Amino acid sequence: MIFKKQLFKLPLAITLLGLVALYLAAFKPADDPAVRAQLATVIEKSIKTEMLNKWYPQAVDKEAGGFLSTFSYDWKPVGEQDKMVVTQARHIWSNSKAAQLYPDVDYYLPSAKHGVAFLRDKMWDKTSGGFFTLVDRQGNVKEQNGGYAGGGKNAYGNAFAIYALAAYYQASGDTSALNLAKKTFRWLEKYSHDPVNKGYYQTLADDGTPIQRTSEVPSTSDVGYKDQNSSIHLLEAFSELYLVWPDPLVRERLQEMLVLIRDTLVNPKGYLTLFFTPDWQPVSFRDSSEAAIDKHHTLDEVSFGHDIETAYLLLEASHILGLPHDTKTMAVAKKLTDHTIRNGFDNKTGGFYDAGYYFKDKTGITIIKDSKNWWAQAEGLNTLLLMADHFPKDSLNYFSLFQKEWNYINKYIIDHEHGEWFMGGIDKEPDMKTAQKGQIWKASYHQFRSLSNIVQRLRPDKTAPVAPKNLKKSGTTTLVLHWDKSTDNRNLIGYNLYQNGKKIGFTPLTSFAMANAPKLKGSKITIKAIDYQGNQSAVSAAITL
Repeated sequence: MIFKKQLFKLPLAITLLGLVALYLAAFKPADDPAVRAQLATVIEKSIKTEMLNKWYPQAVDKEAGGFLSTFSYDWKPVGEQDKMVVTQARHIWSNSKAAQLYPDVDYYLPSAKHGVAFLRDKMWDKTSGGFFTLVDRQGNVKEQNGGYAGGGKNAYGNAFAIYALAAYYQASGDTSALNLAKKTFRWLEKYSHDPVNKGYYQTLADDGTPIQRTSEVPSTSDVGYKDQNSSIHLLEAFSELYLVWPDPLVRERLQEMLVLIRDTLVNPKGYLTLFFTPDWQPVSFRDSSEAAIDKHHTLDEVSFGHDIETAYLLLEASHILGLPHDTKTMAVAKKLTDHTIRNGFDNKTGGFYDAGYYFKDKTGITIIKDSKNWWAQAEGLNTLLLMADHFPKDSLNYFSLFQKEWNYINKYIIDHEHGEWFMGGIDKEPDMKTAQKGQIWKASYHQFRSLSNIVQRLRPDKTAPVAPKNLKKSGTTTLVLHWDKSTDNRNLIGYNLYQNGKKIGFTPLTSFAMANAPKLKGSKITIKAIDYQGNQSAVSAAITL
């Protein structure tokens, strides 16, 4: 009985704490350390007590492997529990990142490992390669229909597999997971990458052949088109992969996707075109009849959530590539953000609308879907704080909008009774209170990525880890490097390795194996410790191979 009383009081305490933080922040500038620290405390508490704890470990499917997909509003497993590669990968990613942020919780890393096993053993096509999109609970491949939610294979799903496997390697040092990520990248390179027009084909047959759009494909279908959604998440996946595998081709593809999205997918008005022909001609129904537009608007509407998410992903990729003074990417990211704020933000209540449309006979944009899905709110919150820190004196006052958006999420998106986030804002859709908390398109990824990024940004860490010491080598056919564990004031995540000053790898362990090739002879190897916020230690003493 005592436990139940404490549980009943907890959501109210969180809500009040959040409102107090917002009240204080409303009267102080964005750079006030006390305001930022208070917001960080509130948001991290929500992560721990209203998000991660609801999903894990209960979402781990101990019977069939992987993660359960579908939960009722009050967290009861429901339905057949089909498993999509995107959802499974997102759970792996969340557990891997949570293991780094909260190493004292003993089930995050084993849960991620459990998920990787299901991807590898059940969802990877052992005949033709690549990950299937959809399987049943036991891992049997479902009917092949193509597209995002059907069976078959697609670039989007395989991108998320890379994203998850790279994150798991970063947290665990499990080289078999990294090797599977590399294998998936090479499979996409062979089958999905377009060497002529660049970018990636989205829908793929079982053998990897891109599915062509024919006259038999319904006009409302996206099959055969290239698209922004797979493109931005390939960008994200390659960013994660490049952090742990600094391969020249990964860098080339990461930069290719950055330029393609920035310069082709973002149109002059400042929003993403959703679909394209294979040679990157925009798909548009704007000049069609009202009936045709109504029928096809999902192919060429303005998706505010994707726009503001892409602003962040572009800047993340530019940062990971180490592009100096990348003013062009920053300008496009800001343009995406500003267009979203000016056209898709509810200034009265808060929250980002789902969709708008530029009708040719109307001035400005028309909101055609004023609901507010959960993931767009998460992405918007993350990008608003990012822009507030880059442009603290901008007339849009990003930090004030960030506070308003957090207040909206706290009031209309977070379920303070049952935990986690409603699928949509209950100011517009009250029935979301009893909608599913989890399904194949809703896991913990968007909201956890957003809030964990925000906590790190609100609580900056500028202290670098201590430089690694006692670097040694052993072995002949295979060289094994060893060193003493470094220390850090917060979250040490591992070590970057360098050959003659050029990064060649990452490991979270205190050892690193590499084939003893003749070209290595005479090379100088050094390492640097790195923490969760990217601070690197001084370089270690060098050893010569």
